[in-house]
Amino acid sequence: MNAVRRGGGLLVAGTTSDAGKSVVTAGVCRWLARKGLKVAPFKAQNMSLNSFVTREGAEIGRAQAMQAAAARVEPSAAMNPVLLKPGGDRTSQVVLMGRPVGELSARGYHEDRQRKLLETVAGCLEELRATHDAVICEGAGSPAEINLRRNDIVNMGLARAARLPVVVVGDIDRGGVFASFFGTTALLSPEDQALVCGYLVNKFRGDVTLLQPGLEMLHRLTGRPSLGVLPHRHGLGIDEEDGLRLSLRGTVREASTAPPHGADVLRVAVLPVPLMSNFTDVDALAAEPGVVVRFCDRPEELADADLVVVPGTRGSVKALEWLRARGLADALARRAAEDRPVLGLCGGYQVLGERIEDHVESRAGVVKGLGLLPVRVRFAPRKTLARPAGTALGEPVEGYEIHHGVADVRGGEPFVTDVTGGRPLDGCRVGPVWGTHWHGALESDAFRRAFLRRVASDAGRAFVPAPDTAFARLREEQLDRLGDLIEEHADTGALLRLIEEGPPGGLPFVPPGAP
Repeated sequence: MNAVRRGGGLLVAGTTSDAGKSVVTAGVCRWLARKGLKVAPFKAQNMSLNSFVTREGAEIGRAQAMQAAAARVEPSAAMNPVLLKPGGDRTSQVVLMGRPVGELSARGYHEDRQRKLLETVAGCLEELRATHDAVICEGAGSPAEINLRRNDIVNMGLARAARLPVVVVGDIDRGGVFASFFGTTALLSPEDQALVCGYLVNKFRGDVTLLQPGLEMLHRLTGRPSLGVLPHRHGLGIDEEDGLRLSLRGTVREASTAPPHGADVLRVAVLPVPLMSNFTDVDALAAEPGVVVRFCDRPEELADADLVVVPGTRGSVKALEWLRARGLADALARRAAEDRPVLGLCGGYQVLGERIEDHVESRAGVVKGLGLLPVRVRFAPRKTLARPAGTALGEPVEGYEIHHGVADVRGGEPFVTDVTGGRPLDGCRVGPVWGTHWHGALESDAFRRAFLRRVASDAGRAFVPAPDTAFARLREEQLDRLGDLIEEHADTGALLRLIEEGPPGGLPFVPPGAP
């Protein structure tokens, strides 16, 4: 059933970063997809180290990949045409249409971006609107960042260019949501305000009737209605942009609430290395009953860990410095000497090797690694972006690769064998120390269970993986819960009208300082 004409659209903005824009966008996508609409997510510009590789080999933000899953469509570069990957020292790698095009300072990017990127962004949005019934766009940060408005291509600049109605999301759990709604609106120009059509309260706890007087007063002050109050729900985060807590918040099952299948639980410690990327790799572990995942940054916190994970990072050399400065490098070496399991993923794999030769990211030259794996890594100017598949521990495994480092493996056993598509074997294992460039491998259920059985054996734990944990199914259930959140608690009739008809005329101007 097509309730809207082709090309309808909506921009989900937020009073702050992490107000819930990604979750609301995904929820609206799933709600519309369940109505039979062909819907696509869109984020003009994303700043994140949490990325994904599409089937055509393009790198986009993982949040947009998950929003595409919510919409039940294949993710593409057009859904996130500009991705900024921070690299420290006030610079970011600019990924345009899924391919890295260079490093820019924040000042250089802001001064140059509108002229070079707005045309690309507008073209992608136009393409999606021409081929979908609705496109649900996600803003970035706050639309009231007035210092950035002149060159904005992701918030009100995009809304103005595409004549998109804007819904502003506010996180009431932080407090001050009414002031945030009012202040966000009041700081915008009259032309931008004309596109702001209403507010969505997110993460509300308690009796919603107690909130009603405030919502009515906000409506009187701004002339804009509340479009819903979304209750606080645990475990509804998707693969958002950054932040340690988001990974575990985004899991679809809390391990502590599910009893283990064996006599023991399995304790996993994740090291939050600088410029950590794709920390969602551990979500599949945390989804397993009886697996407890925590982030640890002190050597003593690793004492009772059955597995230590060194996750991906966009700064392998920085990660090495950090590990050594905190005594964690020595703690990892002791684990290896005691035959206790360690897993390195992408950049974490690189730091476990013998040396890193980097004239691309850090430009540090040759740097000594931790020496736990017989691997030498050379950073190449061309980034590897791939969606490989193969066999590991006798089970099928799939993943995705995002790295400049090229590994020269000089011993041990390969992590992944029988790789399809003519690609070389990946990764390395020496005793209980494992490393691979593949992200997402732990989402392959049979491989994850085989790996956890091996870890439990090496750790001396009577842990048994659950035979029926299907990560893809759990993710689908999570996305359905997001769709339920919108369908049950948002004014879906008003949202459909905005998507279909665009912003209504006659919305009042709210001057700064109005009562």
